[in-house]
Amino acid sequence: MQPPEETIVEFASVSKSFGGAPVIRDINFKVANRPDHGEFIAILGPSGSGKSTLLRLIAGLRPHFPPTTGAVKVLNKPVDGPGADRGMVFQDYTSFDNRTVEDNIAFGLECKGVPAKERKERARQWIANVGLNVAADAQKYPHQLSGGMRQRVAIARTLILKPRIILMDEPFGALDPAIRLSMQDLLVKLWRDQEATVFFVTHSVEEAVYLGDRVYVLSSSPGRLIREIEVPPPDRPAREMQREAEFNKLVFEIRDIIEKLEGSTDR
Repeated sequence: MQPPEETIVEFASVSKSFGGAPVIRDINFKVANRPDHGEFIAILGPSGSGKSTLLRLIAGLRPHFPPTTGAVKVLNKPVDGPGADRGMVFQDYTSFDNRTVEDNIAFGLECKGVPAKERKERARQWIANVGLNVAADAQKYPHQLSGGMRQRVAIARTLILKPRIILMDEPFGALDPAIRLSMQDLLVKLWRDQEATVFFVTHSVEEAVYLGDRVYVLSSSPGRLIREIEVPPPDRPAREMQREAEFNKLVFEIRDIIEKLEGSTDR
């Protein structure tokens, strides 16, 4: 008898309200395990559509968790709170100001009781993995880093723990356009190396189309999942793909959907 297919994340009729006001309503989707791959799910929708709420429900973070109605499952089990199988990267740079780059990246390993020598070695490897300079940057403090460098540190601190699921809430939203493109390329490389499933919230349609295997589009508040769009994988650098006619055709089609939602008064 074949074992049941492993489901990475499942939402079954999930709704969430705050003070009686619905934020998301009746969300249903299932992301199956893809061995040796891991899917990249980009999430788009108008402001206030509940994109961040969706991520925090997966993460098991209060006050968004638990859902008001419905069930959220991770790895075929109901979510009961945060877990090491999920890592989250926020838009705000979440480094510890009193820790060096090396110690920031090693923080999760320290919490798990990994010996100092091993966590230093692994942290230094991750400094290099995210494109920072070990010799020049390992002993710097967050205030000595640019925004792009601090976000690299945040990504390294999450990925060093090898989570099965990576949750990213507009991690590149505060970066200038050139750095944002280079960070997208870096993320694609790291995601493929990790073979994790990524849920990535963004306001940028171009970013969603470039990074995603699939794009989820949420409606205006209360957010409902109204479209699920498969997109071509990022097999070339972002600068190249974003110049192509087919890429831009898809971007304009999705942008039209978003603009109609933003102009809609239908609740």
